[in-house]
Amino acid sequence: MPGSLEGLKVVDLTSHLSGPYCTMMLADQGAEVYKVERAGVGDDARNMPPFVNGESAPFMLWNRNKLSVELDLKTQSGLDACVALIDTADVLVENFKPGVTERIGLGYTALHERNPELVYCSISGYGQTGPYAGRGGFDLIMQGISGLMAVSGPVEGEPFRLPIAISDVTAGMLAAFGILAALRERERTGVGQLVDVSLLDAAISQGVYEAASFFATGERPARLGQAHRGGSPYQLFEAADGWIIFGASPDNLWRKLCAIVDSEELADDPRFRDNASRVANNDELICILSERLRSRPAAVWLEAFDEAGIPAGPVLSHDQTFTDPQVLARNMVVDVQHPAAGRMRTLGTPVKLSRSPGGVRRPAPLLGEHTDAVLSALDLPQRAANDGQ
Repeated sequence: MPGSLEGLKVVDLTSHLSGPYCTMMLADQGAEVYKVERAGVGDDARNMPPFVNGESAPFMLWNRNKLSVELDLKTQSGLDACVALIDTADVLVENFKPGVTERIGLGYTALHERNPELVYCSISGYGQTGPYAGRGGFDLIMQGISGLMAVSGPVEGEPFRLPIAISDVTAGMLAAFGILAALRERERTGVGQLVDVSLLDAAISQGVYEAASFFATGERPARLGQAHRGGSPYQLFEAADGWIIFGASPDNLWRKLCAIVDSEELADDPRFRDNASRVANNDELICILSERLRSRPAAVWLEAFDEAGIPAGPVLSHDQTFTDPQVLARNMVVDVQHPAAGRMRTLGTPVKLSRSPGGVRRPAPLLGEHTDAVLSALDLPQRAANDGQ
């Protein structure tokens, strides 16, 4: 079956992660994505290690299913070629610092006047409005400003940076969502619009428990280490031979847990009688549970939890995750043949559609791999787009 977004044409002027992640999501669902890259240089992510036969593994992961068009936007011919390509598109995605596209003639206002149906998505550190709009920004900075870093890590000590690029990836997802919402609105009105997504907004949107707590109490959310702000027990525990995680904050699951750890008396202990009480007395509860959970191997506990219907699992490293039967059954690891890197594995698409499933149809492109074909279709010779004119 064709992908659900087959026929949608996207011009991708993005680099690094947030923008390319957005366009990867669209491409995975069948959109034709034209990745415009700097002549002779390409996306900066092409220089990110590790490398496979000289090709960046990170770049290849989040740029699969795309076509690479190499253009020099500092030349008039390259800029003209880019505009000609955009004229044929439904969507444009860019993640330049605000103001850059306006200076080179590719800003929203100019392109909207030229093509009112175009959906124009801008991804930036702080967004297109506000006192910080002109600043650049990376995931690390947004984790700090958003409050995420302040609540991450152990109760005492320095704040922790989440080791995943959470604001980049979330911004990419939100941008894809915003684009689809704008396209749906375009079906009714025939007019495109600006989709404005910022890494800061994306990071802030992740702190839902912390925001709810602050808005309700007016107090700064404390750093809790492994504990959960709204549920207990709900965290990491050490078994006799490794680590396990489980959530048993609902009262029915809590009573099942007490029976499994041979501690039925805890179920009626006033300190732990309901979830709110357990959250308030979480430190005491964790000390009690930790002592008992260290008495048996992880597999024993996980089997018992599974039989009782208590959500639980092991703590896996990535080599274990990517061989896990559930992960493989969901096609989250797929093989792809790259023209330079050869046969390799990559992540599958996390969105599963029953009638028009997406997937990895082609590997990430080589720099400029599709320039000739794309420019020829626009009746433009390749040299005219990169000849310095």
